[in-house]
Amino acid sequence: MATASTKAAAATTSSQISRRKCLLSLSTGCIPLLFSEHAKAGGQLEEPLMDSVRTALSSAIANHAPPVPEFRSTEGKLVYLRWLGAMSERIKKKIPEWQVRQEFLQTVWYESRRAGLDVTLVMGLIQVESNFRKFAVSSVGARGYMQVMPFWSRVIGDGDAGKLFHMQTNLRFGCVILRHYLDRERGDSFLGLGRYNGSRGRAPYPQAVFAAQRNWLLGDASMA
Repeated sequence: MATASTKAAAATTSSQISRRKCLLSLSTGCIPLLFSEHAKAGGQLEEPLMDSVRTALSSAIANHAPPVPEFRSTEGKLVYLRWLGAMSERIKKKIPEWQVRQEFLQTVWYESRRAGLDVTLVMGLIQVESNFRKFAVSSVGARGYMQVMPFWSRVIGDGDAGKLFHMQTNLRFGCVILRHYLDRERGDSFLGLGRYNGSRGRAPYPQAVFAAQRNWLLGDASMA
């Protein structure tokens, strides 16, 4: 029968082995596995792009103007401010810091409008993709708020996938890519969202985004 001292030594050895495994995973670049439970969506599939399409997407990504919304009328600005206040209240539990929350919402609004997207659709997609976690990483390696696959940084960016954790960079890539997929599907949101998720033609992902989208309608104060 094992003595108390033998059991204690075994427990210590087991703890040391666990720590070594943890350190090994960090040293071999396996940090994303620590976050994979937070990102349940799939990922975009790398496909050949025509040179003209690649150039257009690269140009859309390269413009690093600050995400400051501009308004043609006072009414337009008031609509934005009402939206900002309502959305800030709804995501307070997800993004507690006021300044970060305001910057996030301002950037989502700016990048959605810039890409010609419905901001409620983008918010729904972010909810499904990362649940508003900036550093979320999926099991297939998709990164950030909008779960952008790293290959996009090589295809239409500067090759630095680490930048996909930067707020504006991630939201810009995500919105530009979603716009690209919607254009490919001639505006069909069901198929465009399927492409974004790497599950074109299957219903669960688009339906999840459409359901989440309802949480971000200005007249609906609910949030999942």
